[in-house]
Amino acid sequence: MTTERFAVEFGKIATAEALFPKESMLAVEERRRSLFIGIPKESSFQENRIGLTPDAVKQLTDYGHRILIEAGAGSPSKYSDHEFSEAGAKIVYSTKEVYDANIILKVAPPTYDEIEYLRPGQTLISALQFGSLTSEYINALQRKKINAISFELLRDKSESKPVVRAMSEIAGSTVMLIAAEYLSISNDGRGIILGGITGVPPSKVVILGAGTVAEYAARAALGLGAEVKVFDNHIYKLRRLKHNVGTQLFTSTLDKAVLNHEIKEADVVIGALVAEDGRMPCMVEESVVSQMKPGSVIIDVCIDHGGCFETSELTTHSRPIYRKYDIIHYCVPNIPSRVPRTATTALSNIFTPIFTEISKYGGVSEALFTNEHYRSGVYIYKGSLTNAQIAKRFGMRYKELGLMIAVRN
Repeated sequence: MTTERFAVEFGKIATAEALFPKESMLAVEERRRSLFIGIPKESSFQENRIGLTPDAVKQLTDYGHRILIEAGAGSPSKYSDHEFSEAGAKIVYSTKEVYDANIILKVAPPTYDEIEYLRPGQTLISALQFGSLTSEYINALQRKKINAISFELLRDKSESKPVVRAMSEIAGSTVMLIAAEYLSISNDGRGIILGGITGVPPSKVVILGAGTVAEYAARAALGLGAEVKVFDNHIYKLRRLKHNVGTQLFTSTLDKAVLNHEIKEADVVIGALVAEDGRMPCMVEESVVSQMKPGSVIIDVCIDHGGCFETSELTTHSRPIYRKYDIIHYCVPNIPSRVPRTATTALSNIFTPIFTEISKYGGVSEALFTNEHYRSGVYIYKGSLTNAQIAKRFGMRYKELGLMIAVRN
């Protein structure tokens, strides 16, 4: 193409381009807003996770977002202050200072002392922990006139709960490794492995529940060669689990006679039922536990909702087990905190794109107005309770978030 012809063609393109309206492009650029995110050091007992990894922090700061991280916040997950600083975060040395940010990302719910640092208009993103939730706690958050988004309520475009699912996957995979550890003679267990040895009968694993924790526990147990039996009263969950696991699997409803028989024969019993209303009914009576094989293992993943074994008692990561009827009980809540680096990476994978999208929308309120999936996680908006489930549980008044968002200006 000659120089003259190129100039003519380029002129045509430039002229045509000038005719297209630029309003939409300008609107996007004008809406894009830099976020100011604060990540406090977790003060809750044995909470070892943090909301973002250094890689995620770098990605967000490269986009122009400001991030404050309280000194030592990443230490339990084996991330140093230096790593976060090199990624672009500002390290601060007081809890009060980190709460200067407009968005607070925590893993555990803030304590009452931490709530005092919150101010009107801030957005709190954290777990809510429905099992221990009280009306007094909700009132304390409301008085601060903040926006609050719950890990447990947040949904994505597929209508699943990404944080709940990710943590459940980790818990399910981890519990079978824990069970295998406590079956060994070094922990005064039965002195067996889960299976996979030619000529040796496999260990028997019973799983109560057919949700995500149960699915990943079943995958891990089958992979280790165990014989697995799953119980749940929801047929669709049992069918989905069988399909997802991709192998023939014993499944049953929670028929008391069948369940009790299988538990007495089991080497490992996993409690992974989902609490329908925030509180877990007792599914396995003490008399049944007392007839289990000595040295067998119970892991009650439901313990933060009350537990599904009558013999369950809360334990900790530092003192994880106790024995009753010579049955090893592992009843530690927050199992993902046992592997905090993996859990932190999973949380980062969820919240990094969320923060990027919120920025593109122009801020939290604009994102809530535009994206219904973000609205699903909100339980307090500008100090008003917006979640019907919480309101019903405590006999409190609530407002429709959709109406509040529509008239936000």
